Amino acid sequence: MTLQIGILYSRIRKDEKLLLTELRERGHEVIKIDVRTQTFDISEAAAEFADLDIVVDRCLATSRSLYATQFFDAYGIPVVNSHETADVCADKVKNSLALEKAGVPTPKTKVAFTKETAMEAIEEFGYPCVLKPVVGSWGRLMAKIDSPDAAEAILEHKATLGHYEHKVFYVQEFVEKPGRDIRVLAVDGEPVAAMVRSSDHWITNAAKGAETDVFELDDEAKELVQKSSDVVGGGLLGVDLMETENGYTVHEVNHTVEFKALNDAVETDVAGTVVDWLEEKASEADASGTELEVTF
Repeated sequence: MTLQIGILYSRIRKDEKLLLTELRERGHEVIKIDVRTQTFDISEAAAEFADLDIVVDRCLATSRSLYATQFFDAYGIPVVNSHETADVCADKVKNSLALEKAGVPTPKTKVAFTKETAMEAIEEFGYPCVLKPVVGSWGRLMAKIDSPDAAEAILEHKATLGHYEHKVFYVQEFVEKPGRDIRVLAVDGEPVAAMVRSSDHWITNAAKGAETDVFELDDEAKELVQKSSDVVGGGLLGVDLMETENGYTVHEVNHTVEFKALNDAVETDVAGTVVDWLEEKASEADASGTELEVTF
């Protein structure tokens, strides 16, 4: 079956090129939707969207992702990931609350709204601990706090940055991990592939230069990936785990996950497996005649 698939984007990276190549090689028609040049009407979808079988959100900016997916949901056009999933994953507070509520092991976290209460939370955790932005990716604006002086300086900087999100202080325990973490790409909780990201730096993120290698998931990890996916609504997700002396802990679920580093680290055809899943989702939506169902 030939599909008409929309790709929401603001920049075509290697990840999107992998998807586009695979989709076109299979004969699907791809409609690239640059959100920087697009307008969305609250009453009806643009004519170019009329025949879309499914839309894939690959927006770089969180704000664009959240609004664009909301419009496609309103138009009744299947979109992955759904607005509901994006909304939970884009905000670290919502993400942590969802994981904790579902009983998924996740780092101890406190949220405060003033410098004074944030300092109290930091002191309760002790040093080191971690301060993260509630919205962000690629390991940016994360701080490992090793002393009261460092805490006071960083809190002061965040308080004066101006944007309200910087005045939401997301404080987390520092997790002792073996110099690496684990990134799992999953479709509706089913792992596509996994890799370890290793670094001497405490931030083990591929965007920060971490070395990558294939990782074989055990049953415990697979169960956590499935549970983490379910609690945020499913979809094409990146689930990040850390190894501790008490087993795995899930520190984040990503909704516009990058996979170029993973594709280079594993033998699995990552883009091909993702497109297999997209074809299945589009067929399910076509068979039901409705937009994709989101289950919590």
